[in-house]
Amino acid sequence: MSVVLRSAGLPQELFNQPRVLLTTEELFALWRAVSEISSDPAIGLQLGTETKPEHFDPIALAALSTGSFGEAMRQIARHKQLSCPEEILYDTDKDEWKIRFRWLLANDLEPSILTDVCFAWMLSIVRHGTGTRLDPLRIECARPRSYTKTLEHYFGCPIVFGVAHDAIVFRASDVNRPFITRNAELLAMLAPQLDEELKQRKGEESFVERVRASIQRKLTGRRPKMLDIAREFHLSSRTLQRRLQDSGSSFQQVLEEARHQLARHYLKNSVLELNEAAYLLGYEDASSFVRAFRTWEGVPPAHWRETQRTNAASLASPLTPQQEIAILSSSGCMVEADDGVGQDCRSTLSSANGVHASDAERDHP
Repeated sequence: MSVVLRSAGLPQELFNQPRVLLTTEELFALWRAVSEISSDPAIGLQLGTETKPEHFDPIALAALSTGSFGEAMRQIARHKQLSCPEEILYDTDKDEWKIRFRWLLANDLEPSILTDVCFAWMLSIVRHGTGTRLDPLRIECARPRSYTKTLEHYFGCPIVFGVAHDAIVFRASDVNRPFITRNAELLAMLAPQLDEELKQRKGEESFVERVRASIQRKLTGRRPKMLDIAREFHLSSRTLQRRLQDSGSSFQQVLEEARHQLARHYLKNSVLELNEAAYLLGYEDASSFVRAFRTWEGVPPAHWRETQRTNAASLASPLTPQQEIAILSSSGCMVEADDGVGQDCRSTLSSANGVHASDAERDHP
C-alpha cells in the first residue's frame, strides 16, 4: 500500500485514520496508482465485485431491499452522495435503459479502473437482487480499446469504445425485474437512516448531534468508546469531552441519547426481539436494556412498543392538526411551526471505515 500511496502523491499515514476523506482529485490519483502498479489491467472488476451480502454497505443493502431493479437504482441514486460527490443518471426509451455515473467535482475524466469498479459493483447488486446472471445489452466506454475479451466475458455483452460517456446499458424491460432479496422491513429501517444522514451532511446538525450520529453509526453490537468517536473527529478524548461540555452535554449523556433514539426507532419500526435490539444497542443482555428503557420512558420497552402500535392503528381516521402535533411530540419528534420541517428520532448509517471522496469545499467531519 505504501507504494500505491507514494505513486498517488498521498501521505503514508492516510489509512491510519478511522475514516479516510479525499478530494475527488486525490481519489482519482489513488485509483490511477492502483491501476499502474497492478499487473492485472482489469483489477477494477475484481475490486468492484461482491458476492456476499454481509459485505455490502448500507446503501447497497437498502437497494437490495427494494422490490425491483428500477427501485434499487432510484434508491442508490438518492443516497450515492453519502459516499462521494457523484450522481447516477439514467435514461429510458422503449428499448433501452442507460445508466451512467457522473462525478460532480471532477476536473478530468475518471480513471478507467474506477469506472470498472462502479459498473462491477452495480452489476453485483443487480445479479444478487434478481438471483440471476443478468447481463447488460452493452457497455459504453470513453477509453480506447483495451482488455476487450476480459470485459466481454465479465459483463456478458459487447463493449463499445471511444464514446462520449461511460455507460452501462440494459433492456428497458429490466427496470421491472423483481428482486428476490426484497425486504420491506429492512428498507423501512435503512432508508430513513440514510435520509437522516443526507440531512446532516447539509450542515444542519450541531456538534452534539454530529457526535450522536457518529455514536449511532458505531452502535452495531458494541458500545463505542470515547476514543473511537474522538478519532473520527480528529480530536483527542479530552478535547471531545470539553467541546461537549461547552455545548452543555457530556459523552455519556450523548451516548444515552443515541441509544434512546435508536431504541425508539428499532421498537417502532421493526420486528426485532428485545434481545436483538439490546445487542444492536451495545447492551450485554436484555435486562440491562429493559432497565435503561424504563429510565427513559417510564415503562418497559414491550409496553411502549404496544402503545406505539395502538397509536399507529388509530391514525387510520382523519386527525386534526392539533392531534397530529400531539402524536409527533409523543413519538419524540420536533415540529417547526413556520414550515413544518422537523427532525425525527432516526439513526444514521455510514460506511464509516471506507474510503470516501469529499471535497475541500464540503465540510465533512
